Amino acid sequence: MDRKVIRVGMLGLGTVGSGVLQVLTQNGEEITGKLGSRLEVKKIVVRDVSKKRGVGVDPSLLTDKPEDVLDDPEIDIVVEVMGGVEETRHLITRALENGKYVVTANKDLLAQYGADLLQVAGAHGKNIYYEASVGGGIPLIRPLKRCLAANRILSLRGIINGTTNYILTQMSREGKEFEEALSEAQAKGFAEADPSSDLEGRDASYKLAILASLAFSSRINLADIYVEGISEVKLRDIRYAAELGYAVKLLAMAEENDHGLKLRVHPVLIPLTHPLAAVSNEFNAIFLNGDAVGEVMFYGRGAGSLPTASAVCADIIDAARNIKHQVENGIVEATFGEKPVIPIAEQVSCFYLRLKAKDQPGVFASLATAFGDARVSLDMIIQKRSDAETAEIVLVTHGVSEGSFGQAIAEIKAMPAIKSINSILRVMER
Repeated sequence: MDRKVIRVGMLGLGTVGSGVLQVLTQNGEEITGKLGSRLEVKKIVVRDVSKKRGVGVDPSLLTDKPEDVLDDPEIDIVVEVMGGVEETRHLITRALENGKYVVTANKDLLAQYGADLLQVAGAHGKNIYYEASVGGGIPLIRPLKRCLAANRILSLRGIINGTTNYILTQMSREGKEFEEALSEAQAKGFAEADPSSDLEGRDASYKLAILASLAFSSRINLADIYVEGISEVKLRDIRYAAELGYAVKLLAMAEENDHGLKLRVHPVLIPLTHPLAAVSNEFNAIFLNGDAVGEVMFYGRGAGSLPTASAVCADIIDAARNIKHQVENGIVEATFGEKPVIPIAEQVSCFYLRLKAKDQPGVFASLATAFGDARVSLDMIIQKRSDAETAEIVLVTHGVSEGSFGQAIAEIKAMPAIKSINSILRVMER
């Protein structure tokens, strides 16, 4: 039976929720023309129905009772844009058990409980749509599921956190120190009042877990992702990187080889010739390598009310099409197994090292011995006088196992001539 009206219930009306309502309202005629049915927002769950809203909304649509959405048999699609994990997990489970399709932008929830929720959806012949969970308005989830489905994905590398990319861009282009760049990001709305999830790399690790699970058809445990943030990246390192022909970015990386998966999030010196080096400010980009398609890059705004709402609304339309054509959904992702993950100590990286040493004969010989003992080969060296008695030394290595590099660092730290090791970063091979 052809459905003339498909009804939507929303959980949340914050920044993203307001954007979703705005897009559905202002583009309603276009959506109806493409879908052949009208989308109607029937109810919106908020914590405080009396709160003034930044978006025009009929007060009769608002409720503070989740059951008004979850248990309403007329509501076909539940859109979760409230955030949070534990409470939200129970609400989404209830929606699926009540036979509703679910659309969500909640990366934290999906990274932790996505596989379990997909199993619930599959058991009830429904689906969870989550395009907006990674990359804001950049289409990523759908291409991985559909357009690139015939490929074996070999690797993915991405700038998937706008806050850290904005900070690093400001440090690089404007010469701002970390704290100044962070304050500016917060003032412009690119960083939360508590930015720790972004700065420490957790936000990017949640997104990587979602992308890697699709790319490699495997459940991804967050604990298996190696994570470092950008808090220790200094302006001095960014300037040295530029001198050496690199830009510093927070990268999320996943790769599969015969031994398993490599999963990591950390700052990386990227060659200025690589497309990711040019991605600036709050923009995101993901670089995929498939065995058939080759290299593909997705680029756009990775956050914000309307870019994220664009992806949420696309998912709503997808779900509505399935309802309109009475398509029952079996969830492929729910059957994913678990592939082995290669520990970070066994992975190979190139390294950037900045240290201060006494300006005296024999220092380089001692460093060369330490690196030689650990089978670490050096690629580039810069030495600059720091003061009358101290030299600042920057070294870039060729590829070496993390364990071997750690062995060399332990030996260097014990040298009397070494005053301090100020920075260690990884380097993308040219």
